[in-house]
Amino acid sequence: MLAKTAVGRNASTMKYDILSALSAQALAADKHRQRLALRLMVLITTRYNWRSDELSMGRAEIARLWSVDERTVKRELAKLRSMGWVAVKRAGVRGRVTVYEIDFKQILIDTRPGWERIGPDFIERIDAHQGITPPLTDDPKVVPLPRPAIPRGEGASGDLWDQVLAALGARDPATAQAWYAQLISAGLDGDTAVLLAPSGFVASYVTTHFSARLLSTFNRFDRAIRAVRIDVAQAPD
Repeated sequence: MLAKTAVGRNASTMKYDILSALSAQALAADKHRQRLALRLMVLITTRYNWRSDELSMGRAEIARLWSVDERTVKRELAKLRSMGWVAVKRAGVRGRVTVYEIDFKQILIDTRPGWERIGPDFIERIDAHQGITPPLTDDPKVVPLPRPAIPRGEGASGDLWDQVLAALGARDPATAQAWYAQLISAGLDGDTAVLLAPSGFVASYVTTHFSARLLSTFNRFDRAIRAVRIDVAQAPD
């Protein structure tokens, strides 16, 4: 599976592979997607901290780097979040800028249809190290999200949780089966998606390790959701 940080042995190769995948996809896309990919690549090459797996940069700084206004930065970051490529790692509070993380595995999954244009050696190298499932279609314009065998979420907003589960499972089936599949939907509490875990340990672990990923994936289907809360399900009487 893709390491969270591109450090250590083969780190430089991984960085180039990610940029190559983004470039190949962008060149086959329309001008809007090309510009979005280029802006992300600039963030990756100039300011992304690979060791800590984060981008700590305010909108004003990004606007200067991109030569745009802050409204454009807000709009473009929202697009990247909706694609699952960028997630908020720590929200900006009390004068601190928002810290983002870039989901390189999701980027590789979504750009896979363009890998053939790079070459078979690229495909073999990525597959050997990342364990990414090939797409189930020959149409290069389609990026499939295969639905894993995960139990259906129950309760209010169950359909939304089903969609989130499918996206999470397509990205990382092992984590989805081990952790996300234990959660069920308890609906929405205002702008917060509420999930129920079978134990305090599961609730704590998922909150600590996967809360940013859950929120960014919920946002792909419902932009109004601002937070995810995981409660412990009460045992039936």
